[in-house]
Amino acid sequence: MRHAIVSQDEWLTARKALLAKEKEFSKVRDALSAARRELPWMKVEKNYAFDGPQGKEMLADLFGGKNQLIVYHFMLGPGWVQGCPSCSFLADHFDGTTTHLAQRDVSFVVVSRAPRAEIEAYKKRMGWKFKWVSSYGSDFNHDFHVSFAPAEKETAEYNYVKSGFPSEEAPGLSAFIRDNDAVYHTYSTYARGLDILISAYNLLDMAPKGRDEDALPWSMAWVRRHDEYEPAPVAKAGCCCG
Repeated sequence: MRHAIVSQDEWLTARKALLAKEKEFSKVRDALSAARRELPWMKVEKNYAFDGPQGKEMLADLFGGKNQLIVYHFMLGPGWVQGCPSCSFLADHFDGTTTHLAQRDVSFVVVSRAPRAEIEAYKKRMGWKFKWVSSYGSDFNHDFHVSFAPAEKETAEYNYVKSGFPSEEAPGLSAFIRDNDAVYHTYSTYARGLDILISAYNLLDMAPKGRDEDALPWSMAWVRRHDEYEPAPVAKAGCCCG
């Protein structure tokens, strides 16, 4: 794609026109966020148990003294040698946020169905510090539609649609709030709803070539675990000008 080459005044006119659209988008996004916060709450009736760094922890324990909890459902199933590349891409963004979330009364925890020993091995390899617990033997992943039995492959509900899922594990995010001794589920999102968590994508959206994924077989085909990338190729001058 070739771009017009313009004067400074012409560029500024075009930029201000886009700025008006960006401001409108910000207003729409703020309204959507407000609507999300207005969703009704659903009481969590099951007493889910997890295997954490200090041993057995219940869902209420994951709040860590906070009143709000965000759980990232990471695709790492029992017996998997390594976690999903896309979930690993997202997880590379987590450590920098947990301290800041804690200042706003939010605890952040990653949950996978793999046994904790397998989680710890992969976590060590990746060099991550965030809290990561195992839901192995619990209904938690199944109830939140991020783990599926083999027989559910064609009929599993994912992202609120019963259309099946190609893997036994799926990514997602769920939010909870604690009110005295009760825990309530307030929100869950899946698929492209997780896109906003990826600051690398947000930066790419501001780069001249954007995400540059149109020619790939699927949108995240380029993503690797951060210890698997080959050295980045050096672009030739003029490669983005056609």
